[in-house]
Amino acid sequence: MRLPGSVAAAFCATLADEWARAGVSRAVVCPGSRSTPLAVALVAEPRMEVEVRLDERGAAFFALGMALASGRPVVLLTTSGTAAAELHAGVVEAHQARVPLLVCTADRPPELHHVGAPQTIDQGDLFGRAVRLALDPGVADDSTRETWRSLASRAVAEATCGPFGPGPVHLNLAFREPLLAEAGPLPGGRPDGEPWHAVSRGTAAARGQVEELARLLSSARRGLVVAGGGAGAPEPGLLKELAWRLGWAVLADPRAGCGTGPPPHRPGAPPVVGAADAILRHEGFAAAMRPDVVLRVGSLPASKVLATWMQATALGGARHIGIDPYWAWQDPGRELSRVVSADPDELLAGVLAELGPRRAERGEWAEGWALAESLAQEAVDGVLAAHEEATEPGVARLLYARAEASSTIVASSSMPVRDLEWFARPRSDPPRVLANRGANGIDGVVSTLLGVAAASPGPTYGLIGDLALLHDASALASGASDGGPLGELRCVVLDNAGGGIFSFLPQARELDPERFEQLFGTPQRPEIATLLRAYGYSCAELDTLEGIEGALEGEAEGFVVVRTDRRANVRVHDEIAAAVRAGIDGSSLTS
Repeated sequence: MRLPGSVAAAFCATLADEWARAGVSRAVVCPGSRSTPLAVALVAEPRMEVEVRLDERGAAFFALGMALASGRPVVLLTTSGTAAAELHAGVVEAHQARVPLLVCTADRPPELHHVGAPQTIDQGDLFGRAVRLALDPGVADDSTRETWRSLASRAVAEATCGPFGPGPVHLNLAFREPLLAEAGPLPGGRPDGEPWHAVSRGTAAARGQVEELARLLSSARRGLVVAGGGAGAPEPGLLKELAWRLGWAVLADPRAGCGTGPPPHRPGAPPVVGAADAILRHEGFAAAMRPDVVLRVGSLPASKVLATWMQATALGGARHIGIDPYWAWQDPGRELSRVVSADPDELLAGVLAELGPRRAERGEWAEGWALAESLAQEAVDGVLAAHEEATEPGVARLLYARAEASSTIVASSSMPVRDLEWFARPRSDPPRVLANRGANGIDGVVSTLLGVAAASPGPTYGLIGDLALLHDASALASGASDGGPLGELRCVVLDNAGGGIFSFLPQARELDPERFEQLFGTPQRPEIATLLRAYGYSCAELDTLEGIEGALEGEAEGFVVVRTDRRANVRVHDEIAAAVRAGIDGSSLTS
């Protein structure tokens, strides 16, 4: 039977075509009736890969994971009502982590609002200030045909090129019945398949910015780069080249991708410090190694020890300079004395040209950081080798060491991302490390992991805790079949029967143990391995690093569950800190 023509169907087909012209190639759709016109249009668009997810909350994080891995906007579609509200947590993470999303919520037409129609809520400003742009174009009709392509193209531009960086854009799209119809002819597009609007954002550094930054950096006797990942992080080679030229050290989060080794085509190497958290717990070293200038790039590290030390150095007179192209103002400690808003790659390339080819000697300052890093890594190895059982720092260290250079590691917030930051030994060919560190929550981690796996060309590894998995268990309902998005995914679940990070906080020491377990430890009833198998995933339960290493090197995808103890985990962290302290005490650094 031939379906009647529909303005709504033509409108949605135009959106899908225009998004494809702009390079958008992925969409995540949740089942629902009111969103039918756009869902059908997305599936019919041959340049669009469509994933269907059952749970809207998980779908938001799945789409976020795909956009995080690819760097390109992903369309996210739900029906109206509470389904749209379920997206909020993922939209907030995308907003704060600067991840591009095209969030499309279907809506009832105006005549069905405020009359008790089912699944009808006020969606016009549903996500508040957590979007780059919110548009509610109303029910499409023939009088607006010439605006449809502009609407779709602008949504992509706002999600990718806005002045505050990439992020989510909300399109609230009202549809009248009939919801299923043929599109008919579409309004004409630009010739040669070009998008309606081609937008580029000028982020080039001004000459004055380059000269001033070069002067500030070259004047420092004791300089330090603190490097994180995320949107706005510079190319790692530029950072290492800058440190090499200046004789500085680099304190690098694994998400920064700095690795070790010399800058390209240069002998020698700047010290890349991965164990800053443990090193700076040594009060003597921390006091003696206060810098003159700190250059901060990328998102902030998770270490509270490092954050507290940086704040102390600022109060002691060190100049902190932040580079951010999107005016994100990442400065919770209020240390920054100067913020440079420019493309970091262009800015650093300009600074390098201004500095010229000279290379500063590494000197006593950088050598001190290099020795401290060497002693710390040796101490970590010694402590972990003394434990026959698998430990959480040991698992994080092993995963980072064994992951292929072409792979991606997705770490949950709370302890996994911290264990990677604190205990992953820097390597010359680092894997990519991603984490939801915009709002720093543990919600949606499994969905994000599956989304990254679906959009990544190489293997994907997960490192998550038991509560993070249970928090997003509904995501496991999709992806276990041969046609699902599991891909080359291997995920390590650290099962410590509750919220492990709380065991490091004063609550664990000051509350009655029973009350602490009730409010913070929160052990859960489900057996993690049983739950995973019930969803159809392969699952190995292992308790030694040797067994885990074998599972990670195998070809089969699936989950590895590692049972640990929260109190023992605190002790291992304390052992490592004590060993690093002893190593520094016994060295020339304290003489």
